[in-house]
Amino acid sequence: MKHETKAGTHRNFFATAKGFSVLCLLLLCVCLLSLRFGSAGMNWKTFFAGLFGKEGYEAQTLILYSLRLPRLLQGVLAGIGLSVSGVLLQSVTGNDLASPNIIGVNAGAGFAVILILSYFPGAVVGLPFTAFCGAFLTTLLIMAVARRVDASKATVILAGIAVQAVLNAGISFFSLLDTDVLVSYNYFSVGGLSNTDTALLWLPGAIILLSFAVSVGFSGKIHLLCLGDSMALSLGVRVGVVRMLCLVCASASAAAVVSFAGLLGFVGLIVPHISRKLVGTKTGVLLAVSAVVGSMLVLTADLIGRVAFAPSEIPVGIVMSLIGAPFFFFLLLKRRLVRSC
Repeated sequence: MKHETKAGTHRNFFATAKGFSVLCLLLLCVCLLSLRFGSAGMNWKTFFAGLFGKEGYEAQTLILYSLRLPRLLQGVLAGIGLSVSGVLLQSVTGNDLASPNIIGVNAGAGFAVILILSYFPGAVVGLPFTAFCGAFLTTLLIMAVARRVDASKATVILAGIAVQAVLNAGISFFSLLDTDVLVSYNYFSVGGLSNTDTALLWLPGAIILLSFAVSVGFSGKIHLLCLGDSMALSLGVRVGVVRMLCLVCASASAAAVVSFAGLLGFVGLIVPHISRKLVGTKTGVLLAVSAVVGSMLVLTADLIGRVAFAPSEIPVGIVMSLIGAPFFFFLLLKRRLVRSC
C-alpha cells in the first residue's frame, strides 16, 4: 500500500503545472549540456561568451549556432515526434509494445531510400524527402488494408507487420544487388543528428508540431478509445475515424523524424512507458509529458555518443539501441511474470 501511495503521489505531482515545470527545467538543463559539450572543448566561461556572441569569441559562437544548435533542434523534434507517435500507437492498438516500427514507418522509409540509391546513386541530397514519402505512403497502404477489412486493433497491427515484412525483403534484395548501395544505406539506417542545415527542418518540424497539436486536441476521445471499442462507441466516439486520425498523426510525425534523423529506434517504445509511470494514463497529459521526456532522452543519448569516445562520435541511433534493447527485454519479462501470476 505504501508503494502504491508513493507511486500515486509521483504521478499526481508530475501531472500538475508545477511538476511539468520541473520536467521542462530538466529539459533546459539537458539542452545547455548538449550545447556545452562536444568534440571542440569549451569551459563554461567561453561557452556563455560564445552563446551571447561576445567579441573575441567568434569561433565559439560559430560552433554553437552553426553546428550544435541545429543538432539540438533535431534532437528535440525527434524526441517529440517519435514519443507522440509511440503514445498514439500504443493507445489505439491497445499494445504497450507498439511503436512506429511496428506499422512499417521505418521499413517504408528504408525501402524508398535504398530504391532511389539503387537507380540514382548520386541523389543523396533528396534522401530526406524520399524517406518521408516512403514512410507516409507505407502508412497510407496499411490504413487502406485495415480500412478494407474492419480497422480494428488487431487488423492494423497485422497489416503493419505484413507490409513491413515485404518491404524488409525488398531492402535485402536491393542490398544484395549492389554492395555500394548498402554502404550508403547503412549510414541512413543507423540514425543520427548530423545534419546542420536548419532550413531542412522547417517542413518536418511543422508536421511534427501540427501532429502533436491535433493529438492533444483529440486527446479526450483518444482516452475513451483506450477503454475499449465497445465502451467508446457507447460514449459517442466514432472509433474508426479516431483510430485512423491517430494513425495519420503517428505516421506523419514518425515519417517527418525519419526524413532528417534516419531510422532512429526505440524512442517511441521507451518514452510512453516512462511517462505513464510519471503521470498515469490520461492521454492529454501523457502526450505533453512524453514530448518533454522524449526530447530529454534523445538529447542525452546524443550527448553520450559525442562525449563517451571523444573526439570520435557514436551515432545517436546506436546509443538508443544500447538503451532500448535491454528495456524491451525488460518489458517482455515483465509481461511474462504478470501472466504467470
